[in-house]
Amino acid sequence: MRRMDGCLKPDRKFLTFDNAAAKDEEYFHAGRMIATSIVHGGPGPRFLSETLYQHLTGMKNTNIEAIIEDITDDTMRASLLEISSAATLEELHASIDRNSSLLQTAGCLQYPDGVDGKNAIIKDFMQWYIIYRNHFAIQRFKDGLEALDVIHALEQHGSVFRAFMCSSVVELTSATLEEVFEVQHSSEKGSSRRHEETRVLGFWRDYLLEKEEKRTGLLLSDILMFSTGLNTLPPSGIQPRPQLVFHRTFRFPIGRTCSNTIEIPMSSTYEQFESNMDFGIQNSPGFGLY
Repeated sequence: MRRMDGCLKPDRKFLTFDNAAAKDEEYFHAGRMIATSIVHGGPGPRFLSETLYQHLTGMKNTNIEAIIEDITDDTMRASLLEISSAATLEELHASIDRNSSLLQTAGCLQYPDGVDGKNAIIKDFMQWYIIYRNHFAIQRFKDGLEALDVIHALEQHGSVFRAFMCSSVVELTSATLEEVFEVQHSSEKGSSRRHEETRVLGFWRDYLLEKEEKRTGLLLSDILMFSTGLNTLPPSGIQPRPQLVFHRTFRFPIGRTCSNTIEIPMSSTYEQFESNMDFGIQNSPGFGLY
């Protein structure tokens, strides 16, 4: 979408009105695509700013702090930083005078009785900057979210759907990743092949644990991406459930993202298993491009 802006970080984005995007109904289509994705078990955007999300869902939370870095306009951001740095009431009033035109445009020109009043000015300005000046874009986005009645689900269960819409950091662990994959044995219990698969399954578990502990080179997110096309676990889980399959033909692992499957090699030693896994994943098409 053409006009989805945010701060210097990519995890707090909000809508900014653009005339061409409005004429092309891009805001509406974006909302409808997100709604359809969520209903069918796919990912949500997971990058909306908390302020925008609360406005969309009607949630009220006065504890959220205004983050000046969310302002992408350099002049406006500098003005708010000047106001926020005022240490005395005299400095605050002087700063308000210098930026009176900007504050008046946003409808938050006021001269507080105490220096702490600057926080209310900044909060009001942020509300105008993210919400009020972009009302049309937000409304059409919300209209799109009405597809399959998703907007009503967001309004009724805002805290539940926050993980789909806003950024949430869930650390990927070896235990979590091990649990995600369902092991598919291709041999009968008690057979020599099953014994060999059990040994390689131990290599797999050690491999995940080592990648978690090292935190350098190949990461757990790389393994997940190789197998499913995702570098994080969606809040609703992955469908179909990822499968761990043993194969005896190739030296290197095979990832099938269309079926969420990873086929691991039947290496004779852990060192060989680790080397083949690292080489296969790091040299797969698209590695490192997500």
